[in-house]
Amino acid sequence: METISSVVKGLIERNPFLLEAMARGILSYGNLASELAPQVASRLEKPVKESAVVMALRRYGEEVARLAKLGTESGISCQIVMKTNICDFNVVKRSELLDRLQDLYSIVHLGRGDFLNISIGNDEISIVISDKYADQVAQFLADETLLGHKTGLVSLTLLFEDGFIETPGMVYQAVRRLAWERINVYEIVSTMTELTVVVDCNDSLKGYEVLQSFISGRE
Repeated sequence: METISSVVKGLIERNPFLLEAMARGILSYGNLASELAPQVASRLEKPVKESAVVMALRRYGEEVARLAKLGTESGISCQIVMKTNICDFNVVKRSELLDRLQDLYSIVHLGRGDFLNISIGNDEISIVISDKYADQVAQFLADETLLGHKTGLVSLTLLFEDGFIETPGMVYQAVRRLAWERINVYEIVSTMTELTVVVDCNDSLKGYEVLQSFISGRE
């Protein structure tokens, strides 16, 4: 059964910028309540007082603020590594292609700093690789159905000590700060101690600054 609180929470979560403003404590609950009250009333099919919406916003705001502090108060040390000149291929997933993907590892030199990440989804395969191998990958995928190809990308990798993967909110905190600065993330890759986001080269310096402020505990 829906309540005022559950409806308010759902409306806020659909808007990442409202969520960010709430996390930063710069949201006017009174003004927002006047905007949300008609939507809440429509969902619940009954009159709703703005004061009740304000209370729901305050309660959810406390929850969001608590989550927002998790990353900066975790005590986990971290450093950032940037790699430039990366491209992204997205193709339709086929069993024949799955059998050949291992061949890509033979053309890159990961020990020399090359970048390669292969993500296999339900229907698609994403290959993020150093730009210098773009022609070879294009030839490798010549018989595949190409869904998208993006060049001029940069990877920003957060290297954590142990504990990152078990700390709630770390990925959320990093990505929400990038979203607040209107930095689009093309790929997200994680391991037990690393979190990598792939962004456009035009956003690389700003993205680095944003993530640096995240790990240093600054808003």
